[in-house]
Amino acid sequence: MLSGLQRIVGPAGLLTEPEDTAAYALEHRGNYPGKALAVVRPASVEEVSQVVRACAQRGARLIPQGGNTGLVGGSTPDDSGLEIVLSLGRMNRIRDINPQDNTMTVEAGCILQNIQEAAAAQNRMFPLTLGSEGTATIGGNLSTNAGGDQVIRYGNTREQALGLEVVLADGRIWHGLSSLRKDNTGYDLKHLFIGGEGTLGVITAATLKLYPVARQQATAWIAIRSPADAVSLLSFLRENLGDRVTAFEIMARETVNLVLMHFPAMREPLPEAAPWVILAEVSETSVRVPLQEEFETVLAEAMERDLVLDVALAASEQQSKAMWDIRSHIPEAQRKDGPSIKHDISVPISRIAEFVEVAVPAMNAIVPDIRCITFGHVGDGNLHFNQSKPASISKADFLDRADAIHEVVHEAAASVNGSISAEHGIGRQKQDILIRYKDPVAISLMVSIKQALDPSNLLNPGRLLPATDTLSSQG
Repeated sequence: MLSGLQRIVGPAGLLTEPEDTAAYALEHRGNYPGKALAVVRPASVEEVSQVVRACAQRGARLIPQGGNTGLVGGSTPDDSGLEIVLSLGRMNRIRDINPQDNTMTVEAGCILQNIQEAAAAQNRMFPLTLGSEGTATIGGNLSTNAGGDQVIRYGNTREQALGLEVVLADGRIWHGLSSLRKDNTGYDLKHLFIGGEGTLGVITAATLKLYPVARQQATAWIAIRSPADAVSLLSFLRENLGDRVTAFEIMARETVNLVLMHFPAMREPLPEAAPWVILAEVSETSVRVPLQEEFETVLAEAMERDLVLDVALAASEQQSKAMWDIRSHIPEAQRKDGPSIKHDISVPISRIAEFVEVAVPAMNAIVPDIRCITFGHVGDGNLHFNQSKPASISKADFLDRADAIHEVVHEAAASVNGSISAEHGIGRQKQDILIRYKDPVAISLMVSIKQALDPSNLLNPGRLLPATDTLSSQG
């Protein structure tokens, strides 16, 4: 079989030596270490089709992989040594950019940052922005329906895709690369594969939406008292500034302190340490209205209404970058700090404060003095609600309580009609939790779709959905 795959992709397209495949078999955080039978690196959709067909004929399991920046074990092989990684990294061409249609057609292996730069070269913008945009690929972004900092204005990756090209489990190619904004001809099939984590088909290309470039931007570091004030402030800003509110990030005091401790060269923009901080950004395509002045006026009124304690408005692009650097370095600060237990949840925006009020005391009941590293995107209710080890207990004791902490967080999210996964996906990490909290009818429909499109369970098996026999035993 491997010889046949090499004939399809050529010598450069097949890796079998452990030293060559190791990087493809390790998840971004170092969890779920695996071993690949081989790594196949096709260079065209036709090669992907032939590879998938050849593996289907042999019953070989394929694990689609983009930039391998996932966080839930959904894009790496297990430790059986029998799974084949299907890396889309060589499929990295930008096939077309059409400024009049405001579209760009790209292959799945295109690095997100390269897409942003190609759009900028045409005086357009692709709005998806992530901390991993220098290595993440658009195929992976689509397969997990990635979010990012600008979801509040532009939506998740799902909202950025007009059409897809997909190789199905039997090797057939669905040519769905439409640039149409309206096409009411039946089921919108692309939405099956966006967020499907590679379990229904292999996304090989996408037609994406582009937007006008912002000619003005203004950034503010805003001190507030509580998450409740954050929600009220967001509502106030949107009432007064509308869709110009591009980003609205929340950070707990413990979170900011963690970054400043591990990156001492960074400086907080305000002299007083507030309990919570908002990093807000507004943007405007027109140059007719002085955005900075209007933003300052609106924030001043928010202070008069006692929604805000203090504000630092960036006076330059350098100052704006310094503010965003604190936000973007949170994950690295957590890595430097040591063991942590991570959650990626979403709740209704109006109930963010309620979730925090329930979850934080429950954490302390399990681990006294636990540090809750809370941050995220208020505009879409997505919180990264992570827990770091306090000095009072050992690493082993802390990690032994991980299951109890997960239980509390997921129950707190469910109690306010939230979700256990906002933008990282399910992968191998959250399958049991998915079965517990997802509506049973929804699970049944998902299983039916999986069986219809991949009856032999060869595409990313054991990811997102547990094995079919496991689901059957649970009813």
